[in-house]
Amino acid sequence: MEKKSYAWFERRRRTKALDLAQEQISKALDTVTLLHQATKSILEGKKKEATQRIESLFKVEEDVDRLRMDVFKELTKGAALFADYREDLLHLVKRLDTLADHVKDAARCMEMLADAELPKELCENTVSMTGRLVDCAQVLRGSIEKLAVNSAEAVAGAEKVDEIEHDIDVTYLKTKALFVKYGEKMNCGAMVIFDDLVEFIEQAADMCADTADYIVILSSRE
Repeated sequence: MEKKSYAWFERRRRTKALDLAQEQISKALDTVTLLHQATKSILEGKKKEATQRIESLFKVEEDVDRLRMDVFKELTKGAALFADYREDLLHLVKRLDTLADHVKDAARCMEMLADAELPKELCENTVSMTGRLVDCAQVLRGSIEKLAVNSAEAVAGAEKVDEIEHDIDVTYLKTKALFVKYGEKMNCGAMVIFDDLVEFIEQAADMCADTADYIVILSSRE
């Protein structure tokens, strides 16, 4: 009876921690969506709209950080019962938090570039990258949601995340190559900040793929 009680307790802790992780990826997805909307607003010359979305992004990122702490607290309560699972889930939520951090850093770059004159081709590529980053985060969210109910589908989602990350990486490299084309036409400061911008977007995509790797590990423990 005691063993059965422990099994129920373990499952309950796992489920609640996963629920919190799902809420965290939902919030992280919100930051990615807001970044994409802000980049589109910049491209369309809607600076005020872009600023509002960036400010909203900063607030949502604070929620992502809070949820990370909530997951930590929840897992600590059952640490002795499922130590391996706990460590893997901790790695997952840390990566979700880092994902939101990279998105926030990209948004800060967008904020600094709001009044800069940027080549349209560079802006279009950035919108393409953030759009695919939204796709990446959405698939990642679905994969996490499948963890508790269908491990095979969770793994399939994780593999799809890797495919999208590759697409983003291709656009990232094409965008960096354009710096040679537009280097003499851009303000030096704007060029440096824009370089940081695409770096942070690419790092956010890398973090999605890194998080997907932990989904595969967690699926194997079900």
